[in-house]
Amino acid sequence: MIPDHPNPFHGIYAATICPLLDDGAIDEATLARHLEANAFVPGMAGLLINGHAGENFTLSREEKRRVVEIAFEVCGTHSILVNGINAEDSREAQRHVDDAKAAGADAVLVFPPFSWALSQDADMAVTHHTVANGNAQMPLMLYQAGVNAGTMAYQPDVLARLAQLPNVVGIKEGSWEAAAYEANLRLVKRVAPQVAMMASGDEHLLTCFAVGSQGSLVSLACVVPELIIALERAFKDKDLDEARRLNERIYPLAKAIYGTAPGGYATARLKTCLKLLGRIPRDTMRLPMGPLSTTEAGRLEKALAESGVTA
Repeated sequence: MIPDHPNPFHGIYAATICPLLDDGAIDEATLARHLEANAFVPGMAGLLINGHAGENFTLSREEKRRVVEIAFEVCGTHSILVNGINAEDSREAQRHVDDAKAAGADAVLVFPPFSWALSQDADMAVTHHTVANGNAQMPLMLYQAGVNAGTMAYQPDVLARLAQLPNVVGIKEGSWEAAAYEANLRLVKRVAPQVAMMASGDEHLLTCFAVGSQGSLVSLACVVPELIIALERAFKDKDLDEARRLNERIYPLAKAIYGTAPGGYATARLKTCLKLLGRIPRDTMRLPMGPLSTTEAGRLEKALAESGVTA
């Protein structure tokens, strides 16, 4: 539910995972508990469901709609529900946006199709977002991909055009590089000051919050939600010492999950952390990704301990 106050989309959003049964089907009961546990953390503005951490690239259209339905059932009147849209075809993306609206989502976050890593331009990007939201006309968030994501990362002219589209309310800024983040922040502030820039580089949230951010949509917040919320609050309170103290706890876990090669295992690492903490019963991933090695699970357990996070 979108709150009735100025700048309603600002704040911290946990980008949630999608728990699976041993056969790869959605574990709906565990998913409901996971969503509810994060949504009701004091200070949490909302949830990003069906994002990359939620494995939107492996779920079917029907499964993604079911995730939204469950989220709406457990926290739809309490939280802003942002649904990730990841589709190669613009008309298919439109169908997913329509599904999200019908199932109870408040906003959508449109990810650049993976094929854009090979090639894309401003006209393609504008067309994709315009068509995707053509029927639903929902509040829309953009995703700025990492600097190492090839042409999936929008160039300044493309980002400027996208930010000025109707219904755009925010940007999940995942450049994963502080200088690029600041440049994009300044660009959007100039061309579309009403659009919220939301830091999403889990490894350097402190830096991005220091430069300026209107919130964050991050998967680390589904493991340590209180720490991420407290970090943002410290900057709002202009308490740099407290922000640094919190960052000392966040950093080792962020590096273990996102800053360890191969980066594509981040979602599996999130699930293993949640399993180690007793919050989900299994850390199943869909093939071709199998379970993490015992060695890597041990590294994550050590990082959780260094961050002061216990079951």
